[in-house]
Amino acid sequence: MARDKFHQEVRTALENDGWLVTDDPLYMKVGQIPIHIDLGAEKIIGAERNGEKIAVEIKTFGLASFITALYEAIGKYIIYRIALEQIQSDRILYLAMPAKVYTKFCEEPLVKTAFQQYDFKILLYKTDTKKQIEWIK
Repeated sequence: MARDKFHQEVRTALENDGWLVTDDPLYMKVGQIPIHIDLGAEKIIGAERNGEKIAVEIKTFGLASFITALYEAIGKYIIYRIALEQIQSDRILYLAMPAKVYTKFCEEPLVKTAFQQYDFKILLYKTDTKKQIEWIK
């Protein structure tokens, strides 16, 4: 399975933010269909409380066409969220994308509406560092 260009950077950024990466990739099977989400992670909140669990699908938006990359990202996000609801409903799905791409396109009406309508949870990463991430819920 091919990894996204910035897979390791996103993983390292999550770990630097206090997340324990538990699955790389997060594998599930829904019926006969195998699903591979790039990362599964959890954060321990307290010694006696359950931690928050997330799944992260990483996208670089490195294709020549932004709209083609957006199709793929939205399609995967929706399918993966449905799969998680059926198999691991305690996980929250995030789409990881470069901060530069988000900043450039987030106010475009098509992108803004799609992200709002489908209640995207977004994790922004900087392609030049492994330390900084931003959560958009």
